[in-house]
Amino acid sequence: MDQLRAMEIFVEVARQRSFSAAGRRLGLSRALVSKHILQLEEKLGVRLLHRSTREVSLTDAGQAYLEPCSAAVAQAQEAARIVTQQGAELAGPLRIQAPSSFGSAWLADALARFSLPHPQLQPLLHVDDALLDPIEHGFDLTIRVGGIPDSRALAIRPLAPCRAVLCASPDYLGRHGMPATPEELQDHRCLHFSHLTDGTAWHFARDGDGVADGDMRRVRVNAGFTSNNGMVLHGAALQGMGIVYSTTFLAWRALLDGSLVQVLPQWQLPLNYLSALYPASRQPSPKVRRLIDFLVAEYQPVPPWDAALAQSAATVQAPSA
Repeated sequence: MDQLRAMEIFVEVARQRSFSAAGRRLGLSRALVSKHILQLEEKLGVRLLHRSTREVSLTDAGQAYLEPCSAAVAQAQEAARIVTQQGAELAGPLRIQAPSSFGSAWLADALARFSLPHPQLQPLLHVDDALLDPIEHGFDLTIRVGGIPDSRALAIRPLAPCRAVLCASPDYLGRHGMPATPEELQDHRCLHFSHLTDGTAWHFARDGDGVADGDMRRVRVNAGFTSNNGMVLHGAALQGMGIVYSTTFLAWRALLDGSLVQVLPQWQLPLNYLSALYPASRQPSPKVRRLIDFLVAEYQPVPPWDAALAQSAATVQAPSA
């Protein structure tokens, strides 16, 4: 006996309260439906159904068996659906929105590698630093740095930590000096990202090193240059225009090659997270789910930009032989 098939038939008979109606739904004869139910009852050693000429009803044992049986059948069907979809070719439009800096620096390359095995897939990547509503604008998936809405309409899956960092070019620091405290930033030209939630106030925290645990500072900086695009600010910092409020995913390469230098490394800026958002009202499509899984594998447990910085720091700190 195929027990799972018999369980599926039992659930349908219980719903329809009829062997004939269940058979029509399943494309089976009444006799075959009855045979499967009898075999299931024999296997379990209990009677599941009362039969009469008018209708079929559940026995006490059948009533107790129905709920776990239904759950097991649903789980098996979902498992089969997932396996089938994973093996299916991904095709059609895949509408994605992401911040300009992350979209250009990392996501475009990852999306190309994800799409290469699926020539029928049509990614549409919209880069925009505005906090667009993915449902209102029709995106299948939105990648967001911080700014997560408090909305039950959206499902959220974390992708990676997004560490903020202050940095400036050696030329700028040579001309204006390295600030020693957050307050000294007020004497510097700062390159400000306009989407920060507290205007031109930058927030800092530090523990240990003679400072009380939980030391917090809030400094209103001189925003000598403001933009809503992180790559614009990054380019301005490389040109020596000032101290930029950036992210490690954008500044990592310049920090490694020395074209930018970290400012106030002993202080921490607020930690955000890179997250994937999609409508919570429905299960994500196979292409959305598989893209999210692909990005999780790309950026966890440690995103590659932070791994590169950590490896460089470890190399510098390692004692020479």
